[in-house]
Amino acid sequence: MTRSVSSSHASTLHETLHRVFGFRGFRANQEAVCAAAMEGRDVLLVMPTGSGKSLCYQLPAIARGGTALVISPLIALMDDQAAKLAALGLRVERIHSGLDREAAREACRQYLAGQLQFLFIAPERLRVPGFAEMLAKRKPNLIAIDEAHCISQWGHDFRPDYRLLGRSLEMLKPAPVMALTATATPTVQKDIVKQLGLAAPAQFIHGFRRDNLAIEVVEVSKPRRAQFCVELLQLKERRPAIVYAPTRRDAETTAETLSSHFPSAAYHAGMDAGVRERVQREFLEGRLEVVVATIAFGMGIDKADVRTVIHTALPSSVEGYYQEIGRAGRDGLESRTILMHSFADRRTHDFFYQRDYPEMAVLDRIAYKLGDEPQHVEDLRDALKMDQEIFQKALEKLVGHGGAAVDFEGMATKGAAAWRDPYARQCQHRQEQIEKMLRFADGGVCRMRMLVEHFGDDEDAGRNCGLCDFCAAENAVAQVFRPLKRGEEATVESVARALRSSPNGMATGRLYKQLFPSGGMDRDEFESLLVSMARSGYAELEDTTFEKDGKMIPFRRITLTDAGEEIGQGEPLRMLLPDAKERERAGAKPRRSSRSGSGSGARSAAPQQKTLIAEPEVKLSAAEEALEKRLRAWRSEEAKKHGFPAFRIFGDKTLRELVLERPQTQDDLLRINGIGPEKATRFGESICAICAG
Repeated sequence: MTRSVSSSHASTLHETLHRVFGFRGFRANQEAVCAAAMEGRDVLLVMPTGSGKSLCYQLPAIARGGTALVISPLIALMDDQAAKLAALGLRVERIHSGLDREAAREACRQYLAGQLQFLFIAPERLRVPGFAEMLAKRKPNLIAIDEAHCISQWGHDFRPDYRLLGRSLEMLKPAPVMALTATATPTVQKDIVKQLGLAAPAQFIHGFRRDNLAIEVVEVSKPRRAQFCVELLQLKERRPAIVYAPTRRDAETTAETLSSHFPSAAYHAGMDAGVRERVQREFLEGRLEVVVATIAFGMGIDKADVRTVIHTALPSSVEGYYQEIGRAGRDGLESRTILMHSFADRRTHDFFYQRDYPEMAVLDRIAYKLGDEPQHVEDLRDALKMDQEIFQKALEKLVGHGGAAVDFEGMATKGAAAWRDPYARQCQHRQEQIEKMLRFADGGVCRMRMLVEHFGDDEDAGRNCGLCDFCAAENAVAQVFRPLKRGEEATVESVARALRSSPNGMATGRLYKQLFPSGGMDRDEFESLLVSMARSGYAELEDTTFEKDGKMIPFRRITLTDAGEEIGQGEPLRMLLPDAKERERAGAKPRRSSRSGSGSGARSAAPQQKTLIAEPEVKLSAAEEALEKRLRAWRSEEAKKHGFPAFRIFGDKTLRELVLERPQTQDDLLRINGIGPEKATRFGESICAICAG
C-alpha cells in the first residue's frame, strides 16, 4: 500500500473485497494498486495474464461509488468480464457492435440516470458524434483502459482507435485513469503514459515470472504441425489445451484433425457469434478439451486448469506470445507451452509486413489528395484508383500517425504534416519485433529469463527457471535429444580454443567465419552447437546490438565460462543436441538415442521421446488427381516461358500440398511449404485460379 493511504481507505477496500468478491485477502501487489486508485491517482498497471489485474480496477470502482467506464478492445473480453460482475449482483451494461441500437440506447439512459456501476464500451464508440459529450454529462468515477498496450505504436497490437482516446479522456476527468496491460515493454509503458496524458501516475510493473510454466520451442515443418499437436496432446494430463493457429483456416483444419482423437473445436472471428459463445462455454465447462483458435481467443477467459498451450506458427511478437502462453497453468500447477516454427514462418511474416506496412510513397499519394474539405474515403480511393486492401492499410497507418483524420461517417480530411518520421520508426520497430521473436526461438538462455528481461522486470532478472527446454532438456516432450557426434565434439573444442584468445567474447557470426571460412558446417547447425554449449554451462550467449549508419544491428555474442575453459583438458563433454530428423520421422516407437554416450561423455540415459503416432499416407481422390494434372501442365508451360526447369516454380512435394490444400488466396498460398512471398506474388493468381476450377 502506498505511503499516503489512509486507514479508512484500507478498511473500505478490505470490506468491499470480502463483501462483493468473497476474498479474505489480496494477491501480491493488488492492494497497493487499489489504494492508489482509491486516492484518485492515475495508474499504470503491468501484470501478467492471470495475476488479478481486473480486480485492481473493479474493487476501487465499487468502493468509490458512481459508475466506472471500462474501455476494452474485444467483445469476448468485454462480455466475459461484464457477465462475471453481473453474477456478483452488480449493475453492468455494455455497448459494442454485437448489440443492437436499442440496447445501446438503453445502456446510455441507465448511465445518465446513475443506475450503473460499470459501463463497458469499445474504443471506437468514442468516435461516434456526441458520445463522449454524453458521457461527460455525468462523469464516471473511474476510467479503466484494458489492454492499454493497444494505444502504443510500439506495442504488439497497436490500434488507431486507442490512439485517439487521450482526446476524449480530458472531458471525462477528474476521474482517475487506470491503464492496464499484461504485455508492455519499458518503451510501451512510457508511450502509454504519454498518449493517455496520465498525470504523475503510480506505476506498478510486477510479476512476469511464471514458475510453473515449462516452455519449449521446436522446429517442425508446416505440413507436420497439426498431426504433431495430436501426438503432444495424447496424454490426458496434457489437456485441457489451447492451440493457437495463425489463420482462420488453419484453426479449422487443425481442429478437424484433433477432433478425431478428443473433443475439440475451432474458434475465430469469422464464426457466428453464437457458435463462438458455445465453444467458449463448452471449453470453460470441460465438455471441450481443446480449442484451436486465432489470437483473439482467451482474452479475459478465466479457465484455471489449462495444462498446455501450443503455437502452430511463430507469433509476430514476444509480447503477444507471452500473453498467450500466460493462459496455461493459472491454477499454479505445472503446465507446458510448446512453440512450433521453421524458416517458412519468417517468410510468412515478411509477406504480412509488406502487406500491413505499405511503402511511404503509397501513404504520400493519399495524403496529397486530402484537403480541408471532407471527402468520403470510397470517393478518395476511386480517385486514386488504388487497390481496396492496400488503400485501407495505408489510410489506417496515415490516420494512426496524424497525417489524416476520418470521422465516424467515413469522411476524410488532411491531418498534420509531420507523420512520416513516426511512421518510418514504427515500420522499423515492427521489423525489430519479428527479429526479437526469432531470437527467442533460437534460444541460447533460459526461456523464462528471456521473457522477464524483455519486459524490464529488473528486480527479477538473471534467474533461470529450471523447467524450459534450455534448463531441463531431459524433460522436454516435444523434442528428441542426442549426444554429440565425434565431429561435433571436435568443433566444440575448436570453439573453446578460439574463445580463449577473446576474453570479452566474440560475435557468433565472426566465430563461424573464422572456423569455417569455406563452409564445412551449416550455420544453423553451428548455432545449435553453441546453444548446446550454453545449455551445458560451457558458454554464455548474449543477444546485443551495435550501431551502423544510424541503425542498431542485432548480433549474438558468445563467451566461455570457467567450465568452458576446461574443455579439451581430459574431461568428457556433457552435451546434448536436438535431433530434428529423429523427431520429424515420428514413428510409432519410443525415441531412443542411437549411442550409449560412453564415448562422448553424454548423460548415462539420453532423454526419450514419448510414443508418437505415424502420419498416414494420403491417397488422392479422382478430383485431386485431376487437379494435380492441371497444376503439372501449368507448371511445365510456365517453366518453358521463363526458360528454367519446372522444379524452380515448385517441387513435387509442394505440388502435392497444393492439391490437398487447394489454396484460394495469397494468404492460403503462404501456408504451403515451398511457396514464399515472391512466388505468391508472381504466380499466386494463376495457381489459385487453377485450384478454384
